[in-house]
Amino acid sequence: MVLVPARVLRHDAMRPERLQSRGRAAVARERLSVVVTRRLPEPVETRLSELFDVRLREDDTPMSRAELATALKDADVLVPTVTDSIDAALLAQAGDRLKLIANYGAGVDHIDVATARQRGILVSNTPGVLTDDTADMAMALIMAVVRRIPEGLAIMQKGDWQGWSPTALLGGRLAGRRLGILGMGSIGQAVAKRAGAFGMQVHYHNRRRLRPEIEDRFEATYWESLDQMVARMDVLSINCPSTPSTFHLMNARRLKLMKPDAVIVNTSRGEVIDEHALTRMLRAGEIAGAGLDVYEHGTDINPRLRELENVVLLPHMGSATLEGRLEMGEKVLLNIKTFEDGHRPPDQVVPSML
Repeated sequence: MVLVPARVLRHDAMRPERLQSRGRAAVARERLSVVVTRRLPEPVETRLSELFDVRLREDDTPMSRAELATALKDADVLVPTVTDSIDAALLAQAGDRLKLIANYGAGVDHIDVATARQRGILVSNTPGVLTDDTADMAMALIMAVVRRIPEGLAIMQKGDWQGWSPTALLGGRLAGRRLGILGMGSIGQAVAKRAGAFGMQVHYHNRRRLRPEIEDRFEATYWESLDQMVARMDVLSINCPSTPSTFHLMNARRLKLMKPDAVIVNTSRGEVIDEHALTRMLRAGEIAGAGLDVYEHGTDINPRLRELENVVLLPHMGSATLEGRLEMGEKVLLNIKTFEDGHRPPDQVVPSML
């Protein structure tokens, strides 16, 4: 049984009387119209229904483009997820009443934030709550690939195990291996913390070098050149956001720099890796293995990846904890309630942040 902290979704601090500006008269007002594009955890949906005039999704299928267009016309606030592409063409159909897109998730690469801003629509997200969950999954994938856990599991499930053998399913030891972290933000640093506990050597490449005290905390080595780092790592963990500059950052040329006995793990965004090139190199034995939780084309995964024993594929589970999803909902609620009171949402996203 999962115990949810008592503070989750209580929102005592968000009662209207506490959110009103000092001196502002307490007047009755029409509740905000909120449209939610996917099914959310029940406590989140219940609290949304209590606070707003909310339209919830009847099932967990993503909205069609036509449904999204209708929602943008009818709502004061839209609560989308990563599966909803809110581009400029769709935003052009938004009604005058839409003033906030309160994204249920940290990443906003599926939302044209610049166009939204031009149309006077604020965008907020839910940063920080999934850092540990995603870092845990990155380490789980590293362990799974390096120690060949899925291969062992498959043997047991098929009933093919004939007993212990000195040479069966030999994987590698994590201690002493060089881990290269591509993107040393909060998640990358959480991965570094966990990797250090396993005795791995931490290396990283980032847009900006971290402060010396942070490097010292993780005993991390900075590489200004991504090419040079990639060529020397035993494990490469992708933890950078999806932006135009990170699209296919790990392209065919850069993947070829990796050592043949190296593995790559991605819990960030699928577009960072050229999935076709990665598949080809894994099949050719030019890269030892991969652990993937995200994919370049969403659910349209290269079928050849599924055939490889040295590849671990997960269905975008990095943030899939009850605690994390409830905390995401709490941030969505706080952003909407703060906006309703006439203030800037605490997690507002602006183009300069991207």
